[in-house]
Amino acid sequence: MSIETPLLLDTVANAVVDYKGRRVLRSNSGGWRSACFIIGVEVAERFAYYGISCNLVMYLTEQLGQSTATAAENVNTWSGTASLLPLLGAFVADSYLGRYCTIIIASCIYILGLGLLTLSAMLPSISTSNYVGKYRVTLASSELQVNLFFISLYLVAVGQGGHKPCVQAFGADQFDGEDPVECRAKSSFFNWWYFGLCAGCSVAMLILTYVQENLSWGLGYGIPCVAMVIALGVFFLGTRTYRYSVKEVKSPFVRIGQVFVTAIKNRRAKPSEIAIEEEACRTLPQHNSEQFKALQGKVCTISDVEEAKAVLRLIPIWATSLGYAIVFAQTSTFFTKQGATLDRAIFRGFEIPAASLQFFIGLAIVFFIPVYDRIFVPIARAITTKPFGITLLQRIGTGMLLSIICMVVAALVEIKRLKTAKEYGLVNMPDVTIPMSVWWLLPQYVLSGIADVFTIVGLQEFFYDQVPSELRSVGLALYLSILGVGNFLSSFLVSVIEEVTGGDGKDSWFADNLNRAHLDYFYWLLAGISAVAFTAYLYFAKSYIYNRPSTI
Repeated sequence: MSIETPLLLDTVANAVVDYKGRRVLRSNSGGWRSACFIIGVEVAERFAYYGISCNLVMYLTEQLGQSTATAAENVNTWSGTASLLPLLGAFVADSYLGRYCTIIIASCIYILGLGLLTLSAMLPSISTSNYVGKYRVTLASSELQVNLFFISLYLVAVGQGGHKPCVQAFGADQFDGEDPVECRAKSSFFNWWYFGLCAGCSVAMLILTYVQENLSWGLGYGIPCVAMVIALGVFFLGTRTYRYSVKEVKSPFVRIGQVFVTAIKNRRAKPSEIAIEEEACRTLPQHNSEQFKALQGKVCTISDVEEAKAVLRLIPIWATSLGYAIVFAQTSTFFTKQGATLDRAIFRGFEIPAASLQFFIGLAIVFFIPVYDRIFVPIARAITTKPFGITLLQRIGTGMLLSIICMVVAALVEIKRLKTAKEYGLVNMPDVTIPMSVWWLLPQYVLSGIADVFTIVGLQEFFYDQVPSELRSVGLALYLSILGVGNFLSSFLVSVIEEVTGGDGKDSWFADNLNRAHLDYFYWLLAGISAVAFTAYLYFAKSYIYNRPSTI
């Protein structure tokens, strides 16, 4: 007995095994030793992804000759697709391949897309040596180069779709939620995960944007490709230490689907018939739950019904988070175009690229996450007596409020920018730098970063924790789909506003000459949309019932 007891205490409670299919012990598997490998992979992957996305609007306008509105729509459409494809990747992982295999396959697709993207960026310099001067690149955008560029771009989106939800879920799987110590470590994991993610983003925004605009776009896209190759190698290094979840024979999608099918049938059935079926099948008793009564009935176990209800409860939170996601989409499009018009000189002869301003979002996150994890949470815990200081929904809501303030600040700064352009007679001179420091944009970038610490990290942990354990990749994909749909909604708004405000030869809110545009109107509109969504969010969050008490 004295020998068996320590082994039992050290055994991981969840249905997990090692790489050879054996039961695992806490002392020699998972935890931070495995999570560090996975966080390292995420740093490299985000470095690669943001090395493309943060400056994409500039590549489309300056290298491919697209208008500001068209480029913004293309960026939003691609970002939206990249954020929705994780739903497919998560489905494949949770139902068929498992997270480990899905990560490897997705990484290979990712590397292929980045390699082809690098090749497409190098094509103009090969095919246009006869072109010189101002219009060289625009005229050089051959059909082959454009087609290869967009095919490569969407290959990257497909790779990211399999990689993104599985890597984070796989990382969180390294902690046993049934163990109090590892449960707290898992909550901390989501903070430090985002810390590492933003560190990779910040380096990409600071270094790669300079390389792309001042040295070579081909080199600027080639470096992320090398980073992904290294990331895949790092992931393989941790193979022997990982904890692997055991897949159930019956797919969770089938189980939950059966619940909803049964619910539809039960809506037409008499209460007496449902009671008879429940007794015969030993299913959920009628008094067990008052929520979603139609889900109760034949062929459904209590576990199946509770899982289905957990999924249903997520829908209002998902929908009311879309206002935040629309604001989130602006940092890589119109914020960047704003910065391109301002004085970006650090010292004589050196200007920072407009896209590198996104570095300050990452910097704010990297600075604030340790403050949140090591200072804010302990203080809040002492006041509220809650394990994590504040609930996940309170954390998410705080970030939403900050994003509304961010849009108000962005609108006020844009009013100042337009006023300065008018005062100096630069309204009709879009190529002339406005004598206004680019640092005026810093507050909106910093506010955006701090808002992400609350809302983005909160959404990640919320959707991971509140779905059935077999669907955690899908849970994280649902969180990513919020950002994806937000990008599509942003693209839709831009398209409609461009059509409505740009008719009859008038300058639209998104005119190529930003000195004649009205981004301030757009930011005020987004602040209003976000405020309405935030009000709805508060209503649903107040009545939300957590699926696991550890989240409260």
